Amino acid sequence: MNAMRWAVLLVVLLAAATIALGVGAVHITPADVVRALAGRADATLSTIIRNVRLPRVVLGVGAGAALSMSGATLQGVLRNPLAEPYLLGVSGGAAVGAVVVTSAGVGAPAVIALAAFVGAAGAIVLVLAIARAAGGKFDPRVLLMAGVVVGAFANAAIMIALANAPGNNVRGALWWMMGSLGDASWRDVTWLLPAVSVLAMLVFVRARDIDALALGEEAAAGLGVDVDRSARSIFLTASLLAAATVAAAGLIGFVGLVVPALARTMGARRARDLLAASALIGGALLVLADAVARTLRAPAELPVGAVTALVGVPFFLVRLGRVR
Repeated sequence: MNAMRWAVLLVVLLAAATIALGVGAVHITPADVVRALAGRADATLSTIIRNVRLPRVVLGVGAGAALSMSGATLQGVLRNPLAEPYLLGVSGGAAVGAVVVTSAGVGAPAVIALAAFVGAAGAIVLVLAIARAAGGKFDPRVLLMAGVVVGAFANAAIMIALANAPGNNVRGALWWMMGSLGDASWRDVTWLLPAVSVLAMLVFVRARDIDALALGEEAAAGLGVDVDRSARSIFLTASLLAAATVAAAGLIGFVGLVVPALARTMGARRARDLLAASALIGGALLVLADAVARTLRAPAELPVGAVTALVGVPFFLVRLGRVR
């Protein structure tokens, strides 16, 4: 990718953030947004921008970037353009953890986030264990099947957990499962961004291995890559990226599927370029999706996961037809 395209992506991300900061119950012009960020606006506008909307936008950028990088990494390692984090059991495990504590009457966001992350991490470990037991080596086809099995098991566990839960707890669990940035706070940002930064750095360090694995096992081995070990560690890191976003914002699907394909249309081919471009596009896409979710039926708010699904499902069908 050339410098012009990188500049375009940065401008798009900044424009998306500015739009998201301005729209809502109180419409704020871009000039007033800049004044509020600089501390030159009145107290009311500054409070709306800095304490309500800015944490939501920053969380959306971080979550969108993490989901997109996770999807781009998994598509390369699994050599499947339709692979995305939620196809591999991550969402199911996270949902089990969050639903169990929510159905028990625990409403503290920190506890729900921790339970979701633990559930997602447990699902990742279970998928890897099933794949190892089935073949011993890293086989993308076996891994995908293991993810489907773990996801089905998680759905059954969720139904059991919600069967006798009070109505309010069920509604809270379902809202979380649909994904939302509505409860975003600086507390969420302060733990999500460091986690995403560390995991993203680990993925970038393995970019050469991702490029090699995308060529196939034999080609990667010929280039000196330990295929089984590298593929497992990269898969684990990419899955943890998705798990961190699930813990912060609930289940937001299809971002990891749609964004890497858009990045490739921008000319990103090598893993480093693809990961960086996916992060920028994913952040802008999720921020805009959240802006639509909270303004389309104002004052009511839609789950952002529903908005991304409305975009992602037709995209998936188109991609499926091309792959076939």
